[in-house]
Formats: sequence, C-alpha cells, structure tokens
Amino acid sequence: MDVTTERKDGVLSVRVDGRIDGSTVVEFQEAIETAIADGDRAVIVDCERLSYIGSAGLRTVLNIAKAVSNRNTRFALCSLSEPVQRIFENSGFDTIITIRPSRAEALAAVEV
Repeated sequence: MDVTTERKDGVLSVRVDGRIDGSTVVEFQEAIETAIADGDRAVIVDCERLSYIGSAGLRTVLNIAKAVSNRNTRFALCSLSEPVQRIFENSGFDTIITIRPSRAEALAAVEV
C-alpha cells in the first residue's frame, strides 16, 4: 500500500494505492493522521487505486472521518472502484461517510 498527500487551499488530498487490510491499516492511519493539519478545512481520500479495504480499514476510515468532523473539517471519499464501493454499501458506511464518484464532485461536496 502507498499513501501520498497533497494540500491545496486548505484541502488535504490523500491518494491510496493498493490494499487497506490488517497488515497495512496502521500505516494508512498514521499517514493520514500525520498529514492532517489544524488549518485544513477538508480531507478528501481518493480511492481510485484502492483495490481492497477490509473491516479494519473501514473502521479506520470511520474513525478518521469522525475525528476530522469533530475539528469542523469536512471529509469525503472519491473514485471508489465498484468492488470497493460495494464493500462500503454492504457495511452501511456509505450512509455515514460522504462518497462521490470523482475528485471534482468530492471537492464540490466539501465546499458546501
């Protein structure tokens, strides 16, 4: 798994490449938590290259979403592949976390 971050105009963009499972979830969590800054008004996680997310990854995404929400920072996922989208739907997390089909739509959602 590889996590890259970029910040522009107070929006932290996180790109995940590979799998988030029991063996990579700590690395994923630390990468995002380390990257989040006090001035961020939004965090977008681009999942275009995410091939799989397990239950540990789902919990971590939910915990990160709650943590940034407590800081009045918006959170969204975008560009989920069909299999990853199904995992979020089957778990019900798609009703809790903002998910958009593209990065542009995620940016628009966090600007509201």
